[in-house]
Amino acid sequence: MATDKELSDFLVSVEKRAFKRTVYTVRDEDAALDIVQDAMIRLAEKYVSRPAAEFPMLFQRILSNATMDWFRRRKVRQAVEQNLSDFEGADSGDGADFDLLEMLETVEGSLGAESAADTVGREQILLVIEREVAQLPTRQREAFLLRYWEELDVAETASVMGCSEGSVKTHCSRAVHALAKSLKAKGIAP
Repeated sequence: MATDKELSDFLVSVEKRAFKRTVYTVRDEDAALDIVQDAMIRLAEKYVSRPAAEFPMLFQRILSNATMDWFRRRKVRQAVEQNLSDFEGADSGDGADFDLLEMLETVEGSLGAESAADTVGREQILLVIEREVAQLPTRQREAFLLRYWEELDVAETASVMGCSEGSVKTHCSRAVHALAKSLKAKGIAP
């Protein structure tokens, strides 16, 4: 029931956030791009007949499933590589050279009122925060990003993650406390 324009507008509106969230999860820019593109294609192919209001939840679920599929394929691939290399070990490919600061999007004109020192200070704080978010356990990071980055409510987040609302609350609470503790230790206070 959604028009092509509604689908296109929706995909444009979520592409950057979806990419960033996926990069946090898989820690590989190329893989994240593939995952997000696959999720967008699945939504366009299989759910275009649905109302546009259903797209956000459908897309989040498709993206989460595509990410989990990627991890499963990666695990199998690594096991095969390890067996083929006579247990010498496979390359982990964890994306350690990924620079999160490169992914920060600036809104045109939003930095005009800041001094250079303020801009650098803000970017350094954002870098520290993003590093700390990346260090969270997978489920805590996923819950945190869905609730506070994607701005889903608890029920929507539970649906996307395939768990109970209580689990979402627990994961979010633990993530927030861990972030607050680590940021406070680094001298960053609210």
